[in-house]
Amino acid sequence: MKACTQFRAGKQTKIKDADAEQKPLSSGDKTKDRDQVAALAAEIAVLQEMLYAAQEHKVLVVLQGTDTSGKDGTVKGVFNLINPQGIQIANFKAPSTIERAHDYLWRVHQQVPQQGEIVVFNRSHYEDVLITRVHDWIDEDECERRYAQIRDFERMLAETGTTIIKCLLHISKDEQRNRLQERIDDPAKHWKFDMQDLEERKSWDKYQVLFGKAIDATDADHAPWYVIPANSKTHRNLAIASILLETLTDLKLKPPPAKPELKGLKIE
Repeated sequence: MKACTQFRAGKQTKIKDADAEQKPLSSGDKTKDRDQVAALAAEIAVLQEMLYAAQEHKVLVVLQGTDTSGKDGTVKGVFNLINPQGIQIANFKAPSTIERAHDYLWRVHQQVPQQGEIVVFNRSHYEDVLITRVHDWIDEDECERRYAQIRDFERMLAETGTTIIKCLLHISKDEQRNRLQERIDDPAKHWKFDMQDLEERKSWDKYQVLFGKAIDATDADHAPWYVIPANSKTHRNLAIASILLETLTDLKLKPPPAKPELKGLKIE
């Protein structure tokens, strides 16, 4: 079964802690799995070079998830072999004063990929229907309006040549506790820890419900959601690398045609 099919979100999505432990792509040997991730990353880098050279397609990868779910680790593990010329990483934190003065999609639209480029959203416009709803900064009616606006936004991107991949990195509550504690216990990782993470953790159950609602409201064939079991960091990378490689392969990328004027040219 293809990874794109295996992890594709279904209707009435339920985000359950137990599902975060699954490792359907794993060989059972972590070293072999890591080697497989590296091999997939190398294949992705080759296809990305053709993507960049041909300047015909655009690819957007959305990484969404709770704190410590592995968004940074995914970027490092899956995209590390791609030529920096052809990839951009967009990190979406709390909006600035200028960003708040515009509509919530204004800052997002500025970061979407151009021809030949892969862009990875580390968090995304989905924060505007997640944290905003968890804390009741917007009501249910406004949330529904935003779902509709996001659907229109993503449809417009798709219709203008952007291939969209949306991944929810799904970890369990226990796994998040372990990762947060690890950051506290290791002074070298204190820079990763934010006390606000503990406040957001108090709303864990609400976040899981809202993840499911956001997926149900915005999943589409042109903008599919994938729920990635992410308690295992290696398996998380294996799953996302597999999905990305399958998606790039389906684009049937080719190098640009040869230039006739170069035929027979000899350099003196």
